[in-house]
Amino acid sequence: MAELAPPDSTLRTLKTPTRFALSADRGWGQRFGLAFVDLREGASLYRLIWALAFSEIKLRYRGSAIGPFWLTISTGIQIGAMAFLYADLFHTVIKSYLPYLAISLILWNYLSSLVVEGCTCFISADALIKGTRMPLMVHAVRTVLRNTIILAHNIIVVIVVLVVFQVKQSLFSLAAIPGFALWLIDGVFLSLLLGAICARFRDIPQIIAALMQVAFFLTPIIWQISALNGHPAAQHLIEMNPFNFILSVVRNPILGLPLTSTDIFGALGVSAAIVIISLVGFARFRGRIAFWV
Repeated sequence: MAELAPPDSTLRTLKTPTRFALSADRGWGQRFGLAFVDLREGASLYRLIWALAFSEIKLRYRGSAIGPFWLTISTGIQIGAMAFLYADLFHTVIKSYLPYLAISLILWNYLSSLVVEGCTCFISADALIKGTRMPLMVHAVRTVLRNTIILAHNIIVVIVVLVVFQVKQSLFSLAAIPGFALWLIDGVFLSLLLGAICARFRDIPQIIAALMQVAFFLTPIIWQISALNGHPAAQHLIEMNPFNFILSVVRNPILGLPLTSTDIFGALGVSAAIVIISLVGFARFRGRIAFWV
C-alpha cells in the first residue's frame, strides 16, 4: 500500500513556512515603527530599485532608435524657440536669458515630474503591491530614480548652453549638489504621501497636475524676479513661493548667481515640512495602501 505521507526525514527538511502575526492597531508608536522598518528595508533593496527604474525606461522607449534622447532633442528645440520669443518680450539680452531659461525649464520639468508621477507611484505598481511582499518605499524611490535618469539625459542641453554662451563655472557651482540631494529626499517622501492619498482619492492626481501648471506661471522660470521691479506686492508674494526657494538652491549655483540665506533656510524649511508631514501621513495610511490600489 502506498504511503500517503512523506517520511519523517523529508518533513524535517521542508522549509518552515512564513508566518504573519496579526494584531490590532496599537497607536502611533506601532505605526511609526512599521513605517521606519519599511523605509529601512526599502533602502537596502537599492539594486532592485535600480533594475526596476532602468527596465521602465527601456520598456517605455523599446523600439526607438535613440530612446530617451528624443526628450533631450524636444527639450532643446522648445528652449530655443521660447528663448528668442520671451527675450524680446521681456527686453532681455539673449546671451544671459537663454542659459537662465534652459536651466530653469529643465529643472522645473524634473520637479513637476516628481510631484505628478509621485501621485501614481503606488497606483501604477498595484500588481506588485498585491502580489509581492515588498517595502512600499521601493515604489516611491523607483519613481524618483526613473525621473532622475531622464534628467541626466536632459542635462546635455544644459551643458551645451553653458559652453556655447560661456557661462563660467567655479567651485561655487558645487553648491548645487547638496541642493539636489535635498530634492531627492523631498521627492521620495512626497511620493510616499501623495502616492498613498491618491491611491484612495483618484481625482487628486488631476487636481495636483492642474496646480502644478498654475505654479509654473507663478514661479520665476520663464521670467526673472527682477521683472517685477516696481510691483513690490507681487514681488513679495512670488518670493514667498516655496518652489522659488527649492529651485534657487540648485539653479543659482549653476548660473553663478548669489545664494542668499533666505533661499537656503527657505529650502530647508520647506523640505523639513515635507519630510515631517509625509512621514506622519505615510505612517497613518501605510497599512491601507494595498487595499486602495
